[in-house]
Amino acid sequence: MFRPALALLAVVLTAAVPRVDAAEPLPKVIGAYYPGGSAERYPVASIPADTLTHLFYAFATIDQGRCVVDAQADTHFKALATLKREHPQLHTLISIGGWNAGGFSDAALSADSRQRFVASCVALFFEQHRGSFDGVDIDWEFPVYGGPTEIADRPQDRRNMTLLVQEFRRQLDAAGKARNQRLLLTAALPAGRMQTDGPYDPARSYELKELGGVLDFINLMSYDMGTGFSKVSTFNAPLREVPTDPLEPALRRWNNVEGAVAYYRQHGVPADKLVLGVPFYGRGFRVNTDANDGLYQPYSAPFEAGDWRRIRSEFLGQPGWQRHWHPVAQGPWLYNRAERIFISYEDPASIGLRAEFAKARQLRGVFTWELTGDDAQGSLLKAMAGPFLGPAH
Repeated sequence: MFRPALALLAVVLTAAVPRVDAAEPLPKVIGAYYPGGSAERYPVASIPADTLTHLFYAFATIDQGRCVVDAQADTHFKALATLKREHPQLHTLISIGGWNAGGFSDAALSADSRQRFVASCVALFFEQHRGSFDGVDIDWEFPVYGGPTEIADRPQDRRNMTLLVQEFRRQLDAAGKARNQRLLLTAALPAGRMQTDGPYDPARSYELKELGGVLDFINLMSYDMGTGFSKVSTFNAPLREVPTDPLEPALRRWNNVEGAVAYYRQHGVPADKLVLGVPFYGRGFRVNTDANDGLYQPYSAPFEAGDWRRIRSEFLGQPGWQRHWHPVAQGPWLYNRAERIFISYEDPASIGLRAEFAKARQLRGVFTWELTGDDAQGSLLKAMAGPFLGPAH
């Protein structure tokens, strides 16, 4: 997940939540995370609920083993309930966790701690704030290793993540039965192969096959493949493996959108349980050399590229900035030779290609981190949803 300082409202929308006959195709997901901290600039009422199927509010966090939200959340949750009444096809989920969120390892440590933690979440979001949410999204970054170094993790986290998901499923099913509704359970799981501890393997953090069997679907974070943990300036979300990428081949094979999907499929996650993530933000680097127009170069520091709105208004087409396109990564980058700044980002063309890939591979759908990074015209969301909505849209 993109590492924000503020809590975020995750918006992910899918076509239907009721139980579906096994013979029928599963409803497609067009989702988006929505930052709770962005509500003043981007009110809940502005969410394009006619396009989305699932909305993820980010984030609730964990305090002393219980679910908590910030002081602004009550107002946001009431606005979500109103939005849902106006758009009955919209499914909203509370996303728990995020990059800076600790507490998962302790909360998941024992059967008693898991029961108490999940019960607190169910009480908060489906009793106290009844009518605002249709499910829970778990964003534990990351069990075992790879997350922020200051956050506690344990070797037993891998198994405990599965047990925690099972406890959520049990309690959500009971809560949903009482109101004749199936409550959704999803998780955001990583793809990037370079994290805080160096080379990273999602299968060391998660029992992927088991999670694929319990969760309604997985939001595959098929971005953050080129970050401040990378050794050189590189793409944030390359569609395919680039042979000239200097990352060692064993990591490079999976450190792209196509490779990430293949990895999860090889570890037993069905295609219809995978929702492909696309970033509405960029990643930048202050490189040390002009070679290769800034791509795959050593760098002195990351550069805060910001979201698509900023990239489009402040960099794209401005003096000193040259746009490039990579035919294998299937994505653009910007380079400022005078300042030696490299920016990897997505635009409507590259987002559309990733959505077409998701549809061609028969994945469940697409989602974005995160909605408020789009421009006023909704250019990226339209490109993301287009292959799934058809020409009428």
